[in-house]
Amino acid sequence: MSSVSALNSLLSSGSSSASSLNLSQILEAAFGASSEGIDVNSAVNAAVTAAEAPENQWESQISTLQSEASVLNQLQSYAANLDNDMQAFNNLTGPLSQINVTSSNSSVVTGTAASNVATGNYQVQVNNLATLGSWTSAPLANASADMPAGSFTITTSTGTATITTDGSETLTDVANQINGESNLGISANVITDDTGSRLALISNTTGTAGNFTVTASQGNTYGFTQAAGTDASVTLDGILVSSSSNTITGIIPGLTLNLLSVDPGAYVSLGVGANTAQAASAINQFVSDYNVLLNAVNSQFTDTGSGQGVLATDPALRNLQSELEGAASFTSTLKGTNTSLASIGITMNKDGSLSVNSATLNNALQNNFSAVQNFFQGTSLNGFANSLDQALTGFISPGDGAFTVDLQSIGTQESSLQTDITNFQQNYITPLQNHLQSEYGQAEILLQELPAQTAQINAELGFNSKSQ
Repeated sequence: MSSVSALNSLLSSGSSSASSLNLSQILEAAFGASSEGIDVNSAVNAAVTAAEAPENQWESQISTLQSEASVLNQLQSYAANLDNDMQAFNNLTGPLSQINVTSSNSSVVTGTAASNVATGNYQVQVNNLATLGSWTSAPLANASADMPAGSFTITTSTGTATITTDGSETLTDVANQINGESNLGISANVITDDTGSRLALISNTTGTAGNFTVTASQGNTYGFTQAAGTDASVTLDGILVSSSSNTITGIIPGLTLNLLSVDPGAYVSLGVGANTAQAASAINQFVSDYNVLLNAVNSQFTDTGSGQGVLATDPALRNLQSELEGAASFTSTLKGTNTSLASIGITMNKDGSLSVNSATLNNALQNNFSAVQNFFQGTSLNGFANSLDQALTGFISPGDGAFTVDLQSIGTQESSLQTDITNFQQNYITPLQNHLQSEYGQAEILLQELPAQTAQINAELGFNSKSQ
């Protein structure tokens, strides 16, 4: 078969081949192209690109789904921050339950308190501090000097040890030996001053409970002298109290006193009350997190010139917007007094966001803290914090929250579209590309043979191109 016949056969073959070939390009190449031949790769790529048109819509849908997922994840993060605030408010050890202890002289005594402590003012006088019991040997020339031969026995509440020296042990050697007796509950050190070096034995426990004895077996060979440990003594609201430690607990349930120095005859005032600074900080953080979430929700319904946000039609957002704005109407009652966000200085703006009047808030915290606490916690952790927490959980719950369900649906849709694209490429585009590559390749071969066959035909017919 001649190239012309083969080319005609190729052009007139099955409908699938004819429709996939660029006929005008082939005819132009054969009978009037400005350049001989076909750019096979270019022609195939153009045909494949046209065939891939359905994928553009799928990819656009995937892009939209990814944008929706990104916004939902951000909203979920903002909602989780606000929900964490609510859970902290509803925690009995959270920012609304912290107790602050102030001291009129923090160099003498300070205090810490648990959430169950009775608030009020206390007067504390520190009579003396708890001290450590100790024994000190007679001085030697220096730390390397040998101790005299002999032995001595150390007796504490937790154990006994006898230390024997033969006249060749230094103070440091003996100190190390005593420190190796872990059951004694004392520490041995070598102390050096202008008079020489001494072996100092010190109890690890303050007060009289830490006192111990040192007895020389052969007389007072080492010259030990005792400084007995004493208990701390304080007067709290006129009541004398002693303690083996300078950290005193149990006098008032939940209150811990830290004794730092003695100031005989002087009383230190300790104020025990709600930590209003921490409460104010937590409330301001709640307002900030609330506004961040609400503004993110509102932005989806705002037309910035190119339309509303990608989630403008998602009913979950409208529901969340309604829940947030409805929170401002929550009211609690304590001893006949109603408390709301507005009454503690938190007001709602026209766009639904909240603003804090610091003066009003601080006044409420200073003068009626229990009402503020009751507003957030309720009588049994059923106040504002619980109400908003339950509402937010409906959106961010890992199991069935509205945002969680939306994200799962988006993931399923995106996966399905990706599968469609993969199948379309494998089952249609790749076979089509191979088919076109083959057909255009055959056409190109036949076109390359046409000039020679045309010259042969002209010669057989007696045409001479040179004479024309």
